[in-house]
Amino acid sequence: MIITLITTLVLLMVIAFVGNKISKLPINVWLLFIAQPLGLSSASMVVFAGGLLGGKIAPSPEYATVPITIMILMTAGGVVPAALLMKKFGRRIGTVIGLTSAVIGSLLCAFAAIQSYFILLIVGSGFLGFSLAFVAQMRFAVIESLDDPRDTPKAISILMIGSMFAAVIGPEIAVIGKDLIDSPFGYGGSFVGLSIMISIAIVIVSFLKPIGVAEQKTQAISRSLKNIVSQPVFIIAACSGAIAYGVMSYVMTASPLSMHQIDGHDLESTKWVIQSHIIAMYLPSLFSAILIRFFGLSKLMATGTMIYFLVVIVALSGQHVMHYWWAMVLLGIGWNFLYTTGTVLLPESYQPNERFKVQAANDFLIFFIQAMASLSAGWILFNYSWDALIKISLPVLVLMLIISIWFLRIRYKKD
Repeated sequence: MIITLITTLVLLMVIAFVGNKISKLPINVWLLFIAQPLGLSSASMVVFAGGLLGGKIAPSPEYATVPITIMILMTAGGVVPAALLMKKFGRRIGTVIGLTSAVIGSLLCAFAAIQSYFILLIVGSGFLGFSLAFVAQMRFAVIESLDDPRDTPKAISILMIGSMFAAVIGPEIAVIGKDLIDSPFGYGGSFVGLSIMISIAIVIVSFLKPIGVAEQKTQAISRSLKNIVSQPVFIIAACSGAIAYGVMSYVMTASPLSMHQIDGHDLESTKWVIQSHIIAMYLPSLFSAILIRFFGLSKLMATGTMIYFLVVIVALSGQHVMHYWWAMVLLGIGWNFLYTTGTVLLPESYQPNERFKVQAANDFLIFFIQAMASLSAGWILFNYSWDALIKISLPVLVLMLIISIWFLRIRYKKD
């Protein structure tokens, strides 16, 4: 376990070092390539350890997932403050402020584990969720660091590839640190370890070169948010990101519960399916930039939408392990295509002096939809069934199909 964690961290550093030497991309891209998975590891930590610890110290086991829910809601709630702080102080200082919130949250969760204090675990998870709103802004920091806007797909792909490491770092720290500090149900040391990882991310972010200007003086007229969000390009980009995250979170949250608690598949199989899903979310980033270059954003969005329909077909065809595996792998790939499309397309909707408020509006929509989807998934699953849960997603996918066709027509006319 320790070897796995060390190997992961070393590999992350080596890729960044080599990438910086052989690529023409700014050093900020590679610094954020390292910092983002360290910051994101708090999400995988809370999902993995927060629920297990919550089930032990909560007043009732049914409240076990409350820390996870609070984390997601606080991510949505932190979007606007994150944008405002970065607008005033710049990307570097703003990101450091957000990551400091994660250090505080980690230590609160560690104390909650030691004292078996459920309310404090919820508060700590809230701080961690708040920090994730700042981590999400790193993709915009990467875009704004580029000298050539044509490098955007490549840079976003690199950042998303780095996100794969978060899936390893969080759970590994959870397991390694579980019994390092004396606590009734463990995990005190896990959250202390998380605080160390976040502190490393803060150090790395402090080396970022200035990105733009904190409070830019410009003669350009800033349009109202209403006018900006009414543009077709914003609607398409925002819907792509929100539906990508909403459907993914909805199905992913329910799948381990359906697999293990309802269908009785063992924990190893369930863990394998979830790990495969996380890898499938980020691995396509190795070639998504190439796909964008040769096929364009509109076709990538359409492909992601059709893959989501394949998820429905596979999920409804059976509930054996391989049905879940294929459904979750396809879900990850579809998410990657749709989310990448939305991220790369969004900057077309705003001018440089409008970026913070537009990015905030976009991310708030994404994380709010994600929170609502994850909250509803368990209730729908246990009150109805896996099949019903999957079928309920169909109207949303039809909406995404309509948006994809709309985007294809816009691009076709433009070309």
